[in-house]
Amino acid sequence: MKVVLAGGTGQVGAVLERSMTAAGHDVVVLTRNPVRARQVAWDGRTSGPWIEEIDGSDVVINLAGRSVSCRYTDANLRDMMDSRVQSAEAVGEAIAAAAKPPQVWLQMSTATIYAHRFDAPHDEATGVIGGTETGVPDYWEYSVRIAKNWEQAQREAATPHTRRIALRAAMVMSPDRGGVFDVLLRMVRLGLGGPVAGGAQYLSWIHDRDFVRAVEFLIAREDIAGPVNLAAPGPLPHRAFMRGLRAAAGVPVGLHATRWMAEVGAFALRTDTELLLKSRRVVPGRLLEEGFTFEHGAWPDAATDLVRRARGRR
Repeated sequence: MKVVLAGGTGQVGAVLERSMTAAGHDVVVLTRNPVRARQVAWDGRTSGPWIEEIDGSDVVINLAGRSVSCRYTDANLRDMMDSRVQSAEAVGEAIAAAAKPPQVWLQMSTATIYAHRFDAPHDEATGVIGGTETGVPDYWEYSVRIAKNWEQAQREAATPHTRRIALRAAMVMSPDRGGVFDVLLRMVRLGLGGPVAGGAQYLSWIHDRDFVRAVEFLIAREDIAGPVNLAAPGPLPHRAFMRGLRAAAGVPVGLHATRWMAEVGAFALRTDTELLLKSRRVVPGRLLEEGFTFEHGAWPDAATDLVRRARGRR
């Protein structure tokens, strides 16, 4: 197949490009700064020569959007919104104008669209969309609004001949440098891998190889469209997640962090505590119903594999 990865130079894009290229597919990456063959310039907003790559392709996967690992200032939140919505609109317009549109358009979304919740998991059918919770910072609503507008941009695109899937992805765990797992593992090795703010908040995740396998599964299944949760079936409270990572890394203890300590650490790292404190209890209802099986569905096994691969990389 010819696969176009829009905004494909980040961690998740690198995971998909490696796997799909190894599988024999022709992968084209749309990026603001092309530096090698099969990378094509685009700005994520306006049409240009890049639209020729979409015309005649088989699959388009749009991953574009400003990283959420930043301080959640008003300007950064607007940039996160604009970069996601505008790129989805641009891809939709390119598909609509194509003489031979792709068979399927997978649009990155996020598990953050669901409400901060401890008592029950969110699947696609019964999950509660967030934004109206009480007792959480007001700006968390904006993160939900970003996700909703992101999906709406895909849903409203005039692409009747292209199947559309919104990937409500949990944190993708891969050993690549700079990814979320790399950051968490470094914290564990520094003795900072204890629970944050008590650790009752749920953390949803997916192993990188299961993420790739799920994407391939969705491409192949012509009867699946709409939102799909990409998350392992076993979300864990943060304290249990970090305990499993410490065990895999051979680090017996980790410093417990209070909420104010998390705020100080997030400020120092120029990121935001929502990434740590929001309870994301998300399960892959549709994937399981459609017969998808996870190779790394339990965190202890997944953590062991990821730590082993991270050591091999070093």
